[in-house]
Amino acid sequence: MESVESRTSWTFVTNHARILAMLLRDPEVRMREMAAACQITERAVRAVITDLESAGYLTRARHGRRNHYQVTDGTLFRHPAEGPHEIGHLIRLLADLEPSPPPAAGQPAPDTAPDTLPRP
Repeated sequence: MESVESRTSWTFVTNHARILAMLLRDPEVRMREMAAACQITERAVRAVITDLESAGYLTRARHGRRNHYQVTDGTLFRHPAEGPHEIGHLIRLLADLEPSPPPAAGQPAPDTAPDTLPRP
């Protein structure tokens, strides 16, 4: 029988959702800061922003030397499983969460997940 390896690299929130939440929180956040918070490269952030712009989830305007991003209201989830629901509620929820500082270089992210989910 083959051994089953633990799948520890997946997360519930995608980088696309994280970046949208960061842009909702601070429309002029720098790509460097988004990359550090998501623990991805600036190039990957640029690709995510391009995806989000192309799909109509945000617009970008140049203000001097900075980009100013506007998250588009009324946009829907892309997957049919979520049906015709707007993403706004989820993105606002994520934007309201207090951001955690990125772990120091070479240090694993702290495991802060509770053992059980809280009851509503």
